[in-house]
Amino acid sequence: MMAGGTDTTGSGLRVADMVRSGSDQTAPIARAPGVWESRGVGNAYLLTTAEGNVLVNAGTLADARKGRERFAQVSAAPVQFIVLTQSHANQYGGLEVYKTPDNVVIAHHLYPQDRTYCEALSEHYRRGSRRIFGGITGRTEDMIPTCEVAPDLLIGDEGHRFELGGRRFEIIWTPGGETRSAVIVWLPDERIAIVGNLFGPLFGNQPNLNTLRGDKPRSALEFIASIKRVRALRPELLLTGHEAIEGVNHIENEVTRIIDAVQWMHDRTLEGMNEGRDLCSLMRDVRLPDKLSLTEEYGKVAWNVRAIWHEYSGWFDPARGTTELYGVPPSSIAPAIAELAGGAECLAERAQAFVNQGRPLEALHMLDIALTAAPGLAAARAVKRAALMLLDEQTGGTNLWERRWIAAALHELEETAPG
Repeated sequence: MMAGGTDTTGSGLRVADMVRSGSDQTAPIARAPGVWESRGVGNAYLLTTAEGNVLVNAGTLADARKGRERFAQVSAAPVQFIVLTQSHANQYGGLEVYKTPDNVVIAHHLYPQDRTYCEALSEHYRRGSRRIFGGITGRTEDMIPTCEVAPDLLIGDEGHRFELGGRRFEIIWTPGGETRSAVIVWLPDERIAIVGNLFGPLFGNQPNLNTLRGDKPRSALEFIASIKRVRALRPELLLTGHEAIEGVNHIENEVTRIIDAVQWMHDRTLEGMNEGRDLCSLMRDVRLPDKLSLTEEYGKVAWNVRAIWHEYSGWFDPARGTTELYGVPPSSIAPAIAELAGGAECLAERAQAFVNQGRPLEALHMLDIALTAAPGLAAARAVKRAALMLLDEQTGGTNLWERRWIAAALHELEETAPG
């Protein structure tokens, strides 16, 4: 909770704690014989063999600089292969630290396409990331590379297998992850699956099918299909981008619950669409049965209902009416509404009444009008702060994206205060 101020660290949230968990790490963590972990914004894994090593993900640029020193404590052998499980900066950001003329960087054939569109929208994506993660992951300069390192080997949808020093590796395409180029690394002899952020940063959490940062939407059914591929392997150890999950039965049971939960949510959303239900009512009403309940620190059921709706029907929401088809926003009539209401001050007073009734969202709707008509109105800004604080209190501050969005809104309110 923000406790009267703006949250800048995400303290108390597991995702934030995991991202920062490598800050004091001095040595790599042994997850299995010859499997070493360096923690960071995205974990990197060094897999050692008698003929050299395999690195799974480089982490961010700052992570990689620390990770190389940690891994040097357990092996002086060269890194022969680097596998990227997806095309986000916490996987590729530190490639330049590990890349040599003699090693091979492996990625899915869609990786260059993912990187191209991310660079085309780099300012958009980074602005969204800073809004949510700015106080958690650190400076952008510590995340992204100083130079682009292109993969040496692009694998097909059928995957890729290789052997090094008697250790077998399988790379499996899982397009339902956070990017279309997502893959997992499977060690069949040890029954270890290194899955990156296929499940998101938290295992057993609601996936985030469309983030507030502004990513491309992710398909619910592709997510399910990819998770089923992991279940079919029956791993004994699951290494994610932030966690280690052990036990074949435990993993199978939890993965099955995730599959069933997302499938149930998908099916209920489509049923509602076919019944003619509107999007907002489905966001309010679709709730998972207790036996399929997943934690909601990263994704949320309501947001995924919205993502599924838009996956199938696109950007147009009929419930919003004809004006949705045109570039004239509701804010264009805010001054007229304020005038009819007797002025922005009257709207601010009504918004305060909503806050007093415990209805912060209704208050924020009202304040959007008031502050569009009179951006500097101190009374309206004060009520907006109170509404945001109440919303944070009501939601419990347990979802990272929601909490950080509210914190950013409060910060912007303070930054734009007149005088």
